[in-house]
Amino acid sequence: MDRIIETPESNYGQLTIAEAKLIQENLGEQINLSPMEGEIKTIAGADISLDINSEKVYAGMVVLSYPDLEPIAYSLVETINMFPYVPGYLAFREIPALLKVYEQIPVKPDCIMFDGNGILHARRLGIATHFGVLTDTVTLGCAKKKLAGNYADPGEMKGEYSLVTDKGDTIGYALRSKLNVKPVFISPGHKMSLKDSMDITLQCLGKHRLPEPTRRAHEFVNRFRIGELKEGFHELEQ
Repeated sequence: MDRIIETPESNYGQLTIAEAKLIQENLGEQINLSPMEGEIKTIAGADISLDINSEKVYAGMVVLSYPDLEPIAYSLVETINMFPYVPGYLAFREIPALLKVYEQIPVKPDCIMFDGNGILHARRLGIATHFGVLTDTVTLGCAKKKLAGNYADPGEMKGEYSLVTDKGDTIGYALRSKLNVKPVFISPGHKMSLKDSMDITLQCLGKHRLPEPTRRAHEFVNRFRIGELKEGFHELEQ
């Protein structure tokens, strides 16, 4: 059963950093990194676009079939950001809009890949983990930047990767997702293992640096932002 914990935008906007840190610590105690259960038939990519000239937030999820990665539906929301920009606490800016996006999807995806981190985070609670614990969903993160830990540069060939470690723990991977591009950073969010996060991501690689779920989410959110797509949930013709 899908679980949504009430986290209204107004509540997040009123949080102090100390309160936000406490929430992260409490959520961190609930993280499940056991191997995945069940088969993935659909995967969603999730992304956020912030308006630099206002507090507007454009959020979206694109649902794709798996493993063939054809977009089958998308959900889009425009809302107002209530939490300030603080490194390490970006989830508090993005979670309220993404919860609205997720709630619009009538048949939930089996897994969600976020344009951000899972446990590859100083407090092991990036956006993918934060969202996954709140909603009790299967999530992973694919970030363009490393938030924590150290790694050796992976090989230059597509699909090569190295471990990201922090304080003796393996918290993710640096993955060369395309020949001669900077690596992306993969980590489990919730209800999957480290190995699961890499196996799924490798299955989602296409011709681009970003895996298809987050690449598609980025594309759809940007089209929404410029007015090409409308807010709400929409199924795509197959």
